[in-house]
Amino acid sequence: MSTIRNSRTRLLTAAASVALAALTLTACNGDGTGVTDEGAAPSASRPTPTAPTASAPSAPSSSGTGTGTGTGSSASAPASKPTAQDPSAPAAKNPAKPPASAGKPVTCEGSTLKTVAAPLNRPVNHMLLTVTNTGSSPCHLYAYPAVRFGEAQAVPPVVEESHPQAVVTLAPGESGYAAVLLSAADGSGAHGHTEKSLSIHFYGPSGSGSVGSAATPPLPAQGVFVDDSLRVTYWQQDLDDALTW
Repeated sequence: MSTIRNSRTRLLTAAASVALAALTLTACNGDGTGVTDEGAAPSASRPTPTAPTASAPSAPSSSGTGTGTGTGSSASAPASKPTAQDPSAPAAKNPAKPPASAGKPVTCEGSTLKTVAAPLNRPVNHMLLTVTNTGSSPCHLYAYPAVRFGEAQAVPPVVEESHPQAVVTLAPGESGYAAVLLSAADGSGAHGHTEKSLSIHFYGPSGSGSVGSAATPPLPAQGVFVDDSLRVTYWQQDLDDALTW
């Protein structure tokens, strides 16, 4: 009888111990600070952690001043139009004008002229002198060409009737003319001979004495025949006027 009572007492004690252990485990799981059973499901009452969300940047104020490359406006805003030039800024200087003397007429002379001497078939026994202004300024052809054939010491006389009404002026690139009567057409001239070289000197405004350098245009290889009838015309502006005499 006492044996049965002792067994029941042991069973009750064991049951009480199990119940106490269960209460202890429940109390530990309730506040989240204890150790839970690895196989137990998570408590439904425990809050689930959520990922932090990035806060959206606030729109820049239209009146604020930015610290970057902008001045408070959005990056997608269109570029501002260029402003007009400051009226107080100094205006660009105009290119320097060439000196007034650059266009002032000068006296024509050999270094600024291209000179050609061409014998003519008509009028017979005539030669045409053509001078072209190769300089950058206009030039005046005064009086008539002072021609010298070969070693001649004097220049031939001029045909006075060929005197133009005004001094011949050549713009850059423009040509002037004079004719040379080489010999008498009827053979009446004296001291006829052949010359193979020619120099042309140019008069100044006074009409006496040559200025600048002489021109030395080539003559035909066979030379030209001249006699005492040798004459020249005044410088002419037009070709036809030079061939009249």
